[in-house]
Formats: sequence, C-alpha cells, structure tokens
Amino acid sequence: MLHWLDKDSIFITILNYPLSYLEFIGWVSGILAVILSSMANIWSWPIGIINVILSFFFFYQVQLYPDMFLQVFFFVTNLLGWWRWANPKQGEEDKQKQLKVSWLKAKTWVWLFCLTISSSALLGLLASDLHHLLPALFSKPSAAPYLDSLVMVLSIAATYLMVQKKVECWAVWILVDAIATYLYFIRDIKFYSILYFIFCFIAGYGLWNWNNEYQKIKKNAPAH
Repeated sequence: MLHWLDKDSIFITILNYPLSYLEFIGWVSGILAVILSSMANIWSWPIGIINVILSFFFFYQVQLYPDMFLQVFFFVTNLLGWWRWANPKQGEEDKQKQLKVSWLKAKTWVWLFCLTISSSALLGLLASDLHHLLPALFSKPSAAPYLDSLVMVLSIAATYLMVQKKVECWAVWILVDAIATYLYFIRDIKFYSILYFIFCFIAGYGLWNWNNEYQKIKKNAPAH
C-alpha cells in the first residue's frame, strides 16, 4: 500500500488532531465535488470519482464497512451521473444541452421512504455480523452498523435523485450529512466530521440554488 493511503501516515497535526494524507486529500476532493454539484456543474462527477476511491481506503481502515461498500456504489453512480447529465433525453435538456433540474413526483417519495427504512434495518443486521461471516476480511466488528447503514442507504437514495437531477436530492443530503457529522465525530474522525458539517451548509445552498434553477426553467417553459 502506498504510504499516503495509510490512515496512520500523518500529513500534519492540527490542534492535537493527527491528519493523514489520505483524510486530507479526501477532504479537499470531497468539498470541491459537492460545491460543484450544488452549482449543477458537470465536473462534480469526475472530481467525485477521485474522492470515492480515497474514501474507500479510509473507511476500511476505520472499520466503517457500510461506508466502505458505499464508495463502490458511488464510483459507479459518478460514472452514470456524468453520462446522464451530459446526455439528456429529448425534452430534458437545458440551455447548456445538459439534463435540466426537476422535482420528483409525490408517489415516488412514498416507495422511496419505505424502501429506505427497510433496507437500512436489513443492512444494519448484516453489517453487525460481518466480522463473523467474513473474518478474513473484517477482523474487527463494524463500529456503528445500524447508523452507518442508514447513512449508506440514504446516500444511495440521494445519489439516485442527484443522477436524475431532482431538487429533493439536497434535502436527503442534508439529513445524510447531519447524521454523518455525528457518526464520524464519535468515531474520532474529526476532520471528516467537520467536512460533513460543512456539507450540511453546501447542501442547503444546493437545495436553494437548484430550486431557483427549476423556477427559471418553469417560468421560461413554453405554454401549452
């Protein structure tokens, strides 16, 4: 393993907190990707790919296994999101010929909520027993199986909505970021905790900005 991919390879110590190269680079790439997403900038996707690769190595080393598996999903969806935004279907494009912002239908929220709750419970049960099921890969028990699983499932839902450029994705991200801020703080991953605390505010801006963009599209839409 390259030394900078080791969480114990320290880049700098800030207020007695040892910050690794891995955590620092993941922090910077994560901030940049989310800021670009809040601006509906397509370059958020390739920057996000860098972030998820680094986060995969990091979460494995701090025994947050659902978060680790989540990065595999994020890697795939970053590729899909990049393609989806760049190749909208006819009638879905904005002035830049990219996928335009829209709202989700109410009935979709119902099944999405039910699926999120049930999936979080099942995944938490599995994560709590990973060190027994696969001891060769997971020598230590999952640190917070149910809370970590909720973060994972909500993140999947939010990412699905973001790939489709739905405004509601930011409301889900605010919830994810708030939970993750607490989770990483109690796991003593304070720099990542600060990162997700900042994400809360960026997600709030994203919700406001995407809704404004939707209102402009709606206002300029031709009358039927």
